[in-house]
Amino acid sequence: MIVGDTVVTQPSPGSFVGLSSVCTHAGCKLASVSGGTINCACHGSKFALDGSVAKGPATEPLSPRTIRVNGDSVFAG
Repeated sequence: MIVGDTVVTQPSPGSFVGLSSVCTHAGCKLASVSGGTINCACHGSKFALDGSVAKGPATEPLSPRTIRVNGDSVFAG
């Protein structure tokens, strides 16, 4: 899911990752998380759920963001 400036993914059961919601290609806000990738609508870049580049034109991974999990809730910071 995308919440503000953070994308929260669950690449494997019980493992949550926080990432920047800004595409590393041209600085567009990422549009969606679907089909197993984080997607940018501006130029078609796709990122894996761990933030690595799955499809360009982006060449750099998404920056990590700190998140914490408390029960069923995920928090920034």
